[in-house]
Amino acid sequence: MSTKFDVIVIGSGPGGYVAAIRASQLGKKVAVVEKAELGGICLNWGCIPTKALLKSAQVYEYIKHAKDYGINVGSAEADFSAVVKRSRDVAAGMSKGVQFLMKKNKIEIITGFGKLAKGKQVEVTDDKGNKSLYAADHIILATGGRARELPNVKIDNNKIIGYRKAMVLESKPESMVIMGSGAIGVEFAYFYATMGTKVTIVEYLPNIVPVEDEEISKQLEKEYKKMGITIMTNAAVESVDTAGKGCKVKVKKGDAVETIECDIVLSAVGVTTNLEGIGLEDVGVATDKGRVLVDDFYKTNIPGVYAIGDIVKGPALAHVASHEGIICVEKIAGLNPEPMDYGNIPGCTYCTPEIASVGLTEKAAKEKGYELKVGKFPFSASGKASAAGAKEGFVKVIYDAKYGELLGVHMIGANVTEMIAEAVVARKLEATGHEIINAVHPHPTMSEAIMEATAAAYGEVIHL
Repeated sequence: MSTKFDVIVIGSGPGGYVAAIRASQLGKKVAVVEKAELGGICLNWGCIPTKALLKSAQVYEYIKHAKDYGINVGSAEADFSAVVKRSRDVAAGMSKGVQFLMKKNKIEIITGFGKLAKGKQVEVTDDKGNKSLYAADHIILATGGRARELPNVKIDNNKIIGYRKAMVLESKPESMVIMGSGAIGVEFAYFYATMGTKVTIVEYLPNIVPVEDEEISKQLEKEYKKMGITIMTNAAVESVDTAGKGCKVKVKKGDAVETIECDIVLSAVGVTTNLEGIGLEDVGVATDKGRVLVDDFYKTNIPGVYAIGDIVKGPALAHVASHEGIICVEKIAGLNPEPMDYGNIPGCTYCTPEIASVGLTEKAAKEKGYELKVGKFPFSASGKASAAGAKEGFVKVIYDAKYGELLGVHMIGANVTEMIAEAVVARKLEATGHEIINAVHPHPTMSEAIMEATAAAYGEVIHL
C-alpha cells in the first residue's frame, strides 16, 4: 500500500466516497480511511436500510387493505425478524456496491480510525492499535454525525435506544415513546405503528416535522392520529425510569406532568457531529458550535485540509454531502465549480404519507417581506391519486407576486419524494409560475399537481 497520495478522504459516507470517486475521475491518486463499513451511516444504518423497513411496512399495509382494491387475501402477519433481515440484506448489497466502485476507480481503502497529523499527514489506528502515517497534498474530512443524546435521557441501547438500534430490534415492542418528530422520528413512528406497536411521539416544538410548512405538519399530524399514533406537541421528556420491566417516561406539557409507560424509548432528537479525536486541535483547524469552518469550496483555515458533509454548515443530508464532495474536489483539481446554493436543497421524509419540500415556507416568505401568490392542489382532486387509492395530502406552491419567482414548494402525499426534483430544477433555472403552467404535464400523474397548484396560485386552475 502507498503512503503518499494526492487526496486522502477520512470517512466513506455519501460525502466521502463520492468525493473520492470524483477525485479519481479527475486523475488524482486517492485513498479513503474508514473505521467501519464502506458507505458510512447513510448506506449502512440510515437512508437505505430505513427505506427498506418502510417499504416492508407499506407492503404490509397494502395487504391489509387489499379488499379496498378488489383483492381478497387471507389474513396477513408481519414477520418482524424477517423484515429486519431484509433491511440488513439491502444495506449489505449496497455496501458491496460501494466496494466495487472503490475498486473500479482504483481507490485505496485504509481501514482504521483516521486523524489529522501535522505536515499534511493522516495518522490511522487499526483495530489492533497499530498506528500508520499517510501523506497527501489534500485531506478531506468527511466524518459525519451520530445520534444526539439529551443529558437527562442517556441512550443505553437496551430500553432507551437510538436510530441504529431501532433498525435491528430482535422483536417488535408492544409500545414505544419517540422523542423528537424530525425525519427520523416520524419515519420510525410510521414503521412501528404499522407493525402494530402503540406509538407516542413527544415533540418539544408546537408542530411535528417542525422544519416543514405548518400546513404540511398539520396534515401529517391528522394522518398519524388516524393511524392511532398519539402526538404530544409543546411537550418535553423530563426523565425516563428504566428500573422496572419497561420504561416510565415523565412528560411535561405546560404545567402538567404525565407519566407514560412503554417498552422502549427511541431518542430521535437530531444528530451531533463526529469531531472528537480527529486531530482538529493538533493542526489548528477552526470550528464554531460543533461545525468545521469552511469557505464556499470547503477549504478550512489550514492549507490542504477540507471538510464536507454533516460536520460543516448546512443541512445534514446525504445529497448535500455528496454535492459538497464534488464541488470540493473539482476545485482542488483546478476546475471552476459553482458554489452550493443552500437555499435550493430539497428535503424528503419517507413516512406515509411522504413529505417533500424545497425553498421557503409560507411563514418564512412572509417574514422576508414578499408579497405572495399561494396555490394548493389536493390529491383528492387528482385522478391518478384516486386510482391509486392515495388521495391524502396536497401540493402547495409559493410564488413572489411581483416577479413570479418560485419561492417554495411543499408536498405531502404518496410518492412526493419522487416529484420534488421538478421544483428544484425549476428554481435552479429561475422558472416563473406561468412557465410551469405552460409546461405540459402528463396525465394522469401525481406530478400534475405541481402545475395545478401553480395554476391555482394564479387563478387559472381547471380541476378545482
